[in-house]
Amino acid sequence: MGQKPRSETASTTKPKIEILKSEVLDLPWLVHGFSTRVGGHSAAYGGSSLNLGFTKDDTRATVERNREAFLRALDADPGAWRLVTQRQVHSDLIHLVSAVDSHPTGDGLITDVPGLLLGVQTADCLPVLLVDTKRRSVGAFHAGWRGTLKRIVEKGVGEMRRQFDSTPADLRAAIGPGIHSCCYQVGEEVREKFHTQFAYAGEVFREVRESNPVREKYPLLFLNARPPGHGPEETLLYLDLVAANTRQLTDAGVPAENISASPLCTSCRTDLLFSYRKERGVAGRMLGVVGVRL
Repeated sequence: MGQKPRSETASTTKPKIEILKSEVLDLPWLVHGFSTRVGGHSAAYGGSSLNLGFTKDDTRATVERNREAFLRALDADPGAWRLVTQRQVHSDLIHLVSAVDSHPTGDGLITDVPGLLLGVQTADCLPVLLVDTKRRSVGAFHAGWRGTLKRIVEKGVGEMRRQFDSTPADLRAAIGPGIHSCCYQVGEEVREKFHTQFAYAGEVFREVRESNPVREKYPLLFLNARPPGHGPEETLLYLDLVAANTRQLTDAGVPAENISASPLCTSCRTDLLFSYRKERGVAGRMLGVVGVRL
């Protein structure tokens, strides 16, 4: 659904590093990509994996080595490009970046400075990249359920309009791999929060009645005196982060045809991607990056 894997071989990396690209961001003056777990030097997460986050299970030296290999695979020479990341806190804080020595706290970065590669770290949350094709400015956003609730992507469009005079019709957006509605089970309190913010909240949640073979075979065991005469069946609730963030982008004026979303679910594809939930907290971090060429 708009994204294709690209394999590059770094001189010291085996197996090959795999990078996901979005066709809507295929522009000659742009560098972008979404990393996977494949390749790299980290042994903490099974084999030689490409952990790009400074996690407690990996060494800083290994992560820095992985980041250099990732940049080379992107054709972004580490000697010329500067990767900018931040301490992510599931917020709606967005920072204008003009120099690499800034390491802000927040969940959104925007710039029009060539040679700066904006990066967001994920392991289930969505990485969302925004590109202004006319102004040659870019943004990278981290959208979990909390950031989505706070409209991080919608506000990102607004910040690009404010800082770069961007027109939403000129923006293109790529949503990278993240946990999808097939696997992203949440509690009722999350749905209640979304209903306070979005009129369309009902469209981004789905309910699934949990199957109980014992109940189906022996229904009398579950009878009680309460109407309608049966004990309550558990209903599971799932959130569609991709749909929620796509809706925010279109509501902000980004044309639907300018938006692509990866079909890959991190929880389903732990062979290719890190998933904090599926791997019970012992997971590396991927990077979604975007930058204007020098």
